[in-house]
Formats: sequence, structure tokens, C-alpha cells
Amino acid sequence: MTRHLLPIASRRETTRLAVSLLRDHRGPLAVSALAFVVVGLAGLVAPWVLGQIVDTVIAEGSSSSVLRGALLIAAASVVAGIGTSVSVAYLARAGEPALADLREQALDRALHLDSSRLEEAGAGDLLSRMGDDVRSVAGSLTEMVPLLIGSLVTVVFTAGGLFALDWRLGLAGLASAPFYALGLRWYLPRSAPYYRRERIAQGERAEVLVSGVQGASTLRALSREQAQIDLITHHSRNAMTITLDVFALLLRFGARTNRSELIGLSLVLGTGFFLVRGDLTTVGAVTAAALYFHRLFNPIGALLMIFDDIQSAGASLARLAGVALLDPTIGSDAPSPVRTGTLELTGISHEYVAGRRVLSEVTLRIPDGERVALVGATGAGKSTLGAIAAGLLSPTRGRVAIGGFPLDALEPSHVRSAIALVTQDVHVFSGTVRENVDLARPGASDEQIRSALSTVRARGWVEALTDGLDTVVGDHGHPLTPSQAQQLALARVLLHDPAVAVFDEATAEAGSSGARELDKAAIAVTQGRTALVVAHRLTQAQSADRVIVMHEGRIVEEGTHDELVEAGGRYADLWSAWSS
Repeated sequence: MTRHLLPIASRRETTRLAVSLLRDHRGPLAVSALAFVVVGLAGLVAPWVLGQIVDTVIAEGSSSSVLRGALLIAAASVVAGIGTSVSVAYLARAGEPALADLREQALDRALHLDSSRLEEAGAGDLLSRMGDDVRSVAGSLTEMVPLLIGSLVTVVFTAGGLFALDWRLGLAGLASAPFYALGLRWYLPRSAPYYRRERIAQGERAEVLVSGVQGASTLRALSREQAQIDLITHHSRNAMTITLDVFALLLRFGARTNRSELIGLSLVLGTGFFLVRGDLTTVGAVTAAALYFHRLFNPIGALLMIFDDIQSAGASLARLAGVALLDPTIGSDAPSPVRTGTLELTGISHEYVAGRRVLSEVTLRIPDGERVALVGATGAGKSTLGAIAAGLLSPTRGRVAIGGFPLDALEPSHVRSAIALVTQDVHVFSGTVRENVDLARPGASDEQIRSALSTVRARGWVEALTDGLDTVVGDHGHPLTPSQAQQLALARVLLHDPAVAVFDEATAEAGSSGARELDKAAIAVTQGRTALVVAHRLTQAQSADRVIVMHEGRIVEEGTHDELVEAGGRYADLWSAWSS
């Protein structure tokens, strides 16, 4: 299936966003700019003084003049060193907070993205933006941007120094500019597409890596490890090939830069020779001019060569801005109009790929407070129907309503407050047990949290932990079993207190040891609220008020557990296979 990547901002949009983010940090930016100017001025001192020393030596002047010149050069070097430190430090003070704001804005938009849109883009696209692209932009702030600004200031001030020495020497140096421009004109149109392709290729590589890691157990079970490795190899080789092509292009660009330097220095020295021979200037002035132009080698070379990194960072910034500039999901302050948990799905059909239906004209009404189990073979469409009922997936056709209000007419915040979805893949956040549970209701009291944990039969093992509710769990703390992780997820549902709970095989990861406890916890959580349970184990259906049997995207049977067993249809066959 073709993936629709998240948007990439245009150059104008990216620039506008960067300016708006930096506007709040004008003070440090101003100090940094002033420091860069001081560094540029200090850099003019050494060539100028050396030229004067040459004239002094030729004229057999006093040694004290040479000593004063040396001391002046040393003082200018100290000033330049201090200025460089200040300029970089204050640039970081402005840039790093701005980058943090951008990262937070992008993450906020990503967290509020419609789940179907995120699935279309793939997790790798978002991960590469929040990981690789953030690192690229952060690196440019501390390395490339100071070099870029410093080089620009040096070029401008040094060119001014050349003309101040002698306008003819300045024109000779300026005559090399078209050669630099021709090299840049050759390079930029060829390199920009490579950087865009490189960032996309890195996102695709991240996507297949994440898919392989997440689905490792399934790949091993189906003996598809090598196929996934081959896919990763293909995308890695593609990313590597693009990077090597960029380096080859960069080497050819470097040769053009060296040629421009040779032409420029030859023009300055040649012009100086004729000016000195005609007594139109001094040897010291020509020496200073040659040193000035030679001093331009590094900054001009840096300006040209760091286009490689600047374009890469620019591509990364555009990808981050593409997410940050997505329309924000603004929640309404008005109270939710939903008063009951009656859930209605009317004429629901869905296609992930055009022409391939996974649901066909499904109509289902769940009255307020009823617990309904969805059963059926793998691929019957249960999870898809659950995602649509939870408001995470928009159906191709049909209507979903809660409490009489269509989901698409409600504010997203109202949908989230009215419906909760728990799947078999729950995440344990790195933090305390309390922080994991009160995500659903920030500021919940310890008594409320303990009550929720008691209901889902988790209070015993939580209080047995070293620090109880304050025990750190997750990747950097106390490890939890799949059953314990599910219990925390169920406790969050209780604190959230939605009108409708959708469980998509929410107890499937518990294994036989914790299955019974989790089933009882799930029943307790759904007590008094509308519930749609995608049943992994038929014991979950046995305790439901009503059972819906799905086959190939359609409802084929409906009734209580006893009624369906007695009817001797598809559910009876499933129950017979399960119970035996």
C-alpha cells in the first residue's frame, strides 16, 4: 500500500516559522550579532598591520614600530577569541530554546494527529523527524550556523578592507566572484534534490527497522526473518547510495572552488605587481591585499562547502516545520453534549485499499450500559469495527453516533472524553505508578488511584512494590508483566470514566496465568457503562450481555452466549473448538 508521508513545509513557511520562534529570543541574538561584528573587525587587524610592517622594514624604520604592530596583532587575537566565545554562546542561548519550542510544537501536532493519518505515513516517518531531523538541526545550531555567520561577516569585512587598501586591488579580488558563483550555480540545483531524497530515504529505512523490531516474533513464527532483513538491506543501501552520490558531487564542487581561489589570488598579485611597478601603491599594501584575499579562502570555502550541511539541516527543518504547521486540534471549552453511552453504527463499510472491503454494511446499536462482545476468526473485521466505534478510524461509508450525536459532529476532545479504547498493546511510561495511572485524570488523589487499582485487582502488587505508588516503572525502572501493564491501562479507564469503553483484545497479552484476573478486571471496569469488547478468549463473550459474530466483514449471528450455542451455528462451532 502506498504511504502518504507527513507534509514537508515550503521554504517560505519554514523561514516564517523560524523567524517567529527566534523573535522571542531577540536579546541573546542581538548580543551574538554584536560579538560576530567585533570578531570580524578584529580579524582585519593582522593583515593590515603586517602590510605596514613590510613597508616599515623596506623603509628601514625603527624596531619599535614592528613591536607595536606585533602587540596590536596579539591584542586583536585576544579580542577575536573572546568575541567568538560570546557569539557562539549567545547564539546557542537563542537557538536552542527556539529549537525546543519547535520540537514541542511538532510533538504536540503529532500527538493530536488522526491515527489513520499517522498509520498512512508510517511510524518511521514521524520517528525520523523527531529523531534524525532534530539532531541534524541541533547540530547545525552549534556547528554550522556559527560557522556560516562568522564566514559571512569575515567575507564582508575583508572585502571592505581590500577596497580600503586600494580600490584597484579590491576590484581584482572581486573579479573572482563570478567563478565562485558559477561553481555554486552548478552545485545547488544538483544537490538540493539529493538532500530531499536522502531525508525521505532515511524515513523509509526507519520505518522498515521499526516494523521489523515490533513484528519480530511474528516474523520468526512465519520464518520471514530473511525477507525483512532483505527489505531493511534494500532501504539501507538506497540511503547509502544517495549519500555517496552527494559526496561525489561535493568533491566536484570542491575542485571548482579551488580553481576560483587560484584565479582570484593570481589577479590580486598580478594587479599588485603592476601597481607597485608604476609607484601607484606600496609593497606593504599589496602584501596586505594578498593576505586579505588569502584570508578569504577559508570563509568562502566554508560558505560554499557548508551548503552541504546547511541544505541537509534545511531539509530537516522543513520536515519538522511540516509537522509543526499542521492545523492544531483545538478542544472546545464547552461541556460535552454527550449524556448517554448509547452507541450506534449504521451502514458501516470500510476499505483500507480501494476495492477491498474489510467491512460491509455493518449496522449495530448498543444501548447505554450494555456489554457486547465481538467474536470471529482472524480477518473478520473485528478490530476495524472497534477502531471505527472508538472514533480512531473514519469509515469509508456509514455513520457512527454516541448519545444521539454523530462522532464527526463532535469536538475531538468530546469524542476522547466519551470513548476510551484499550488494545492489547499498552505502553508503560517511564515514571511512577501514580504518574502512569493519573494520566487519565491529572491531579487525582491517592485514594482515587488506589480505588481504581483495587477495582482492577492491582492494588496488592502495587503496594508490595518498594515505593508503592512512587515506584518508578517502565524502561528505566521496575519491569512490569504484560498482565500488570494491562491492569494499569484498565485503571486509567476507570479514572477517565468514559461513557463507552472499547476493548480490542485488551486482555490477550496476559497469558493463561493472568487471563482470569484480567477478565474479571475488565468486567469490573465495564460495569455500568457501554462496552464493546473484541473478544480474544470466548470466556469474555460468555460473560457479555450480547454476542456479535462477524465473518468476512459482516455480522452473521447475534444473541446471548446461551442462545448462540443452542442455535448450533458458527458461534457454536467456535465455542466447541474453544471449550474442547
